Amino acid sequence: MSQKYILVTGCAGFIGSNFVPYFLDQYQEYHLINLDLLTYAGNVENLSEVADEPRYTFVEGDICDRTLVESLFEKYSIQGVIHFAAESHVDNSIKNPGVFIETNVNGTFTLLDVAYKTWMEKPFVLKEGYEECRFHHISTDEVYGTLGATGLFTESTSYAPNSPYSASKAGSDMIVRAYHHTYGMNTVITNCSNNYGPKQHDEKLIPTIIRKALSNQPIPIYGDGQNIRDWLYVLDHCKGIDLVFHEGNRGETYNIGGRNERDNLYIAHKICEILDTLKPKATSYKEQIAFVEDRAGHDRRYAIDATKIETKLGWEAEENFESGILKTIQWYLKKYTVEV
Repeated sequence: MSQKYILVTGCAGFIGSNFVPYFLDQYQEYHLINLDLLTYAGNVENLSEVADEPRYTFVEGDICDRTLVESLFEKYSIQGVIHFAAESHVDNSIKNPGVFIETNVNGTFTLLDVAYKTWMEKPFVLKEGYEECRFHHISTDEVYGTLGATGLFTESTSYAPNSPYSASKAGSDMIVRAYHHTYGMNTVITNCSNNYGPKQHDEKLIPTIIRKALSNQPIPIYGDGQNIRDWLYVLDHCKGIDLVFHEGNRGETYNIGGRNERDNLYIAHKICEILDTLKPKATSYKEQIAFVEDRAGHDRRYAIDATKIETKLGWEAEENFESGILKTIQWYLKKYTVEV
């Protein structure tokens, strides 16, 4: 069986490091080339289970490094791109927005432009042997802005990003769209809701709640704790990406959401209740919950309408929040019990 080389970016991070083992297990014909700069959010240990897999190659480097990206396309005759790499922490984007523009906008442009020049003779004319190549861009529901008490984000919702992070992701989405409409590139975009599960960076909400609880520190909750997100278990997201990459219509966008709207205070209470059972102590972990000053520009509510991917491609989330959060806590208990 001939190998098909796929460039995956940023897969030492949270979602990508869950995707790579899943994808390699599903498709024996693929060889994945993982390009990752290993910033604070990336850790090669996240991919320890595939380190010796002959169909996996790790390359440390920057998606903004055009010379490096060109060399990878040439060396491996790259036949597809699944682009995870992004600066993604909203608080960090408020403090240092330039890094987000550089990676999320310029990095995406570099990958797209190299792919275009590798795969295509000119606009709408593919080179021989590259007819099936596809560029899959992983994005976020935050590009749509914020919702009121009702309503859902659909693929036709207008973009209204409110943070430097979401603005940079909106910009990258628009560049992908432009390469499809202007040059005829085979692109797809997926916009996901908040992911959770194993291997997420410690700074994110759910790992922070678990870590602070186990170390007997205050559990910080922004504002009044009523900010609502639609939570998507990471393996469900990986399966959605797989479907869109293989079966999605070229040039289209698919929203992937778990239909699990929960506010931050509910999440903190639920995690504490589970920890009270799994690792009990004299008092409930809930007593550690502490409200802190809200962050600037904090969107109130996100929620995705996943009808398109459900009806067109047959995807559906297998985990509800209560089943997924139990699996997540059990994974982090093993990690943090060793550390704390």
